[in-house]
Amino acid sequence: MKNYILGYARVSTESQNLDRQLDALEKYGVEMIYNEKMTGTKKDRPELLKLLDRVTDGDTVVVESLSRLGRSTKDLIELTELFQSKGVHLVSLKENVDTSTSTGKLLFTLMSAIAQFERDTIADRTREGLRSARARGRMGGRPKANPDQVKKAVKLYHTGLYSIKEIEELTGVKKSTLYRNL
Repeated sequence: MKNYILGYARVSTESQNLDRQLDALEKYGVEMIYNEKMTGTKKDRPELLKLLDRVTDGDTVVVESLSRLGRSTKDLIELTELFQSKGVHLVSLKENVDTSTSTGKLLFTLMSAIAQFERDTIADRTREGLRSARARGRMGGRPKANPDQVKKAVKLYHTGLYSIKEIEELTGVKKSTLYRNL
């Protein structure tokens, strides 16, 4: 089975020009280029999604710069992890990164470690914040529904005379709570 060299180019606005990126990708020898004019902060970029669906084991994805793939470290790591899981190599021309080489794999591993550290740090801060709030008497989470109002909502539902929306308005009980108690 033939391995392909696929490219991805992106600019953030319609008024910007893709030529510089396209030239660099063509010079590298990219066989098929997916390009779009859309902000990198959006997850649902149609051309990137097409590329991700298309790539298979042994293919290489080339970008002019890692910033073309995404704006956040988290998004870049997720994409590179996806490429790795599919057996796809990533080449970034500007940063001179190629995950088919030992140096490129090292860089990928370091980026993954940093991203995991970032996720773990966020989780630690969240747990610390919850402990601190509990120590001050704040429990967090959704407030519990009034049991009497829930009983009333269930009775109203069983009469068949009221819509769910009307029951919500009359009792203050959300439909998810009502359904859970039916």
